[in-house]
Amino acid sequence: MSREIADVWHGTLDLMILKTLDAMGPLHGYLVARRIEQISEGQLSINQGTIYPALLKLRHHGWIATKWGVSATGRRVKFYSITPKGQRQLHEAEGDWQRATGIISKFVALSKASS
Repeated sequence: MSREIADVWHGTLDLMILKTLDAMGPLHGYLVARRIEQISEGQLSINQGTIYPALLKLRHHGWIATKWGVSATGRRVKFYSITPKGQRQLHEAEGDWQRATGIISKFVALSKASS
């Protein structure tokens, strides 16, 4: 079952985009979305109305940069890459995510007997 990214915790798309660009290097928006879907093993579905506003927001924050280039199909496309400021944000977001998931996992592990 595929889930829209809106169903996933707020702020995680930023983390997924930054992590994807950090791991893969510069990519155009379509490939960023497909890579996130691939890593989620099809559990997330990301459309243009989701990925491009997120990329614009990350660019506005200075976390990613853009550069025009040519795709594998020969089309002129905008490539996105993570900036040093974006790498600092990624590191911070990863720490926040680890803390948050640690807290949530404690609640998930609760049983009726421990309440």
